[in-house]
Amino acid sequence: MGGDWELSRSFDSASGEVRWERFGDPAAPPVVLLHGTPFSSYVWRGVARALAVRHQVYVWDMPGYGTAVKFEGQDVSLAAQGRVFAELLEHWGLAEPAVVAHDFGGAVALRAHLLHGARYGRLALVDPVALAPWGSAFFRLVGAHAQVFEQLPANLHQALVREYIASASSPGLHPSVLERLVEPWLGEQGAPAFYRQIAQADQRFTDEIQGRYGTLALPVLVCWGQDDTWIPVAKAQELVELIPGAGLVRIPGAGHLVQEDAPAELTAALVEFLD
Repeated sequence: MGGDWELSRSFDSASGEVRWERFGDPAAPPVVLLHGTPFSSYVWRGVARALAVRHQVYVWDMPGYGTAVKFEGQDVSLAAQGRVFAELLEHWGLAEPAVVAHDFGGAVALRAHLLHGARYGRLALVDPVALAPWGSAFFRLVGAHAQVFEQLPANLHQALVREYIASASSPGLHPSVLERLVEPWLGEQGAPAFYRQIAQADQRFTDEIQGRYGTLALPVLVCWGQDDTWIPVAKAQELVELIPGAGLVRIPGAGHLVQEDAPAELTAALVEFLD
C-alpha cells in the first residue's frame, strides 16, 4: 500500500525544509503534483507512478506537512505555501510545467500563478480549496480554538485526527493508508503542527484571488469527487463557470480524497488532459 514511498531530496524554503522527489524520464514533459491538507505527497503515490510512464513527475511535501520540517512559529499559511511553490519551481528550473493540485494545493497553485508569476503549461484542480466559503464546521471550530485542542491527551488527539482524515474518503480508507496519513500529525512536533496549519487556514487567502479566475489564460481541468462531503460537488460547476474554457470531470463514488477513492478514474482523466 505504498509503504516504500520516500522523498529523498530537500529544498530549504522561506518556511523551512521541503521534501521532494522526481520520477520518470528527465527528458519527458514535466508535471508537478500538489497535495492538500491534512495530507502529503503520499496520496499521489499511485497517480505519480502511473503518470511517470510518459512524464517527468515532481512531488513534494509542503513545509509543515508529511515528512517536511515542522516547528513552532512556522508560517504554513496559504500565502507562505504559494511563495514557496514559486521558489521551488525556480529551484527545479521548470519554466511551464503542467500542474495538478488537490484541495489546499489548488489554492497554493492558483496563488503562485496569479500573485507570484509562476507559469504553467496547463492546470488540473482536484476538489480544490478555491471558492468561499470553505472549511467545515469542525475545521472552523479547531481554527478558532487551536490552543485548547493542543491540550488534548495524545490518545484523544490521535483519535480525532484519524476520524477527521477518514471522513475525506467516501468508500473508506485502507487501514494502512489511514495510519500513514495520521502518523505525521502525532508526537511532540506533529500534534502542534496539525493545529497550527488549521489555525492559519484563513479564507482571505482565496478571497484575494477569487476575482482573478476569469483571467486564467491556460488550459484548466476541474476534477471533483461526486460524493465529496468536505467541499460539495456543486462548487465544481461554480468554479468552472469562473474560468474561461475550463473542463469538468465528476468522478462517481469518490469523496474528497479522490486519489484514494478512484485512482484509476482520476488518472485516466489526467492522462487525457495532459496529453
